[in-house]
Amino acid sequence: MKHINILLTTALIAITTFSACKKEDTTAPSGSSAKATLSIQFDNIVGDKNLQLGTGTYTNASGEQFKIDFLKYYITNIKATNNKGIEYTVPKDSSYFLVSEADGASQFVKVRVPEGEYTAISFVLGVDSLSSVMDVAKRTGVLDPSGGMDQGMYWEWNMGYIFFKMEGSSPAAPADPSGNCKFRYHIGGFGGYSAPTINNIKTIKVDLTKAGVAKVRAGREANVHLMVDILKVFNGATNVSIASNPTVMFSNFSTIVAGNYANMFTHDHTEN
Repeated sequence: MKHINILLTTALIAITTFSACKKEDTTAPSGSSAKATLSIQFDNIVGDKNLQLGTGTYTNASGEQFKIDFLKYYITNIKATNNKGIEYTVPKDSSYFLVSEADGASQFVKVRVPEGEYTAISFVLGVDSLSSVMDVAKRTGVLDPSGGMDQGMYWEWNMGYIFFKMEGSSPAAPADPSGNCKFRYHIGGFGGYSAPTINNIKTIKVDLTKAGVAKVRAGREANVHLMVDILKVFNGATNVSIASNPTVMFSNFSTIVAGNYANMFTHDHTEN
């Protein structure tokens, strides 16, 4: 009888140990559940020069000189992929940012992700279709339409967000009634609500393995430094001339501008 009790006890220990090991093996691949801060810096430049609002003078591929007075764009729907290939999606209500060249703090986008090493990130330049049409009461912060109008980033007449807005001056632009030679690029369009329309939502994917992975840990903030070359708005698959296109808004040509600016982002380095 004693021998049987010993066998039963041994079997119970083995089953308990196996179950514990099995549970550990199941949860391990998901990584740590603790979250820490991942910062993504959007450093706006123009070619090999730093962007200086109102004072810097630049030249595009069409040989046109220009200055930039205003630059803002939406960064949303952020995702991060770790070194095990697991992709983490930042909750939508914590994944909407408006980057402004005039506001240095806005150029540091900070999100909470599980601790780990991240080899890639992705984000949307623009505002996704679901968020563009959801109940206005749920659109808060930078997505508040009234705030968007104050920021100049919402078309009241078109009931939609301006994803990317750049304004400036250029001798190549025609003079307005006041004699100023201005250009304006207001790019938006999420594909339409009840019927298909222009879709300028762009998903940007950035590989971090060449210039430094992001090591996200509690108590230390990893900062992914991206260079954002605004010159590529003009110089891309299709070169954009200010003389020919001084104002681009909700038109078919806006898809060309959006196609160009989708290639603005380059990973410069990561600070861990």
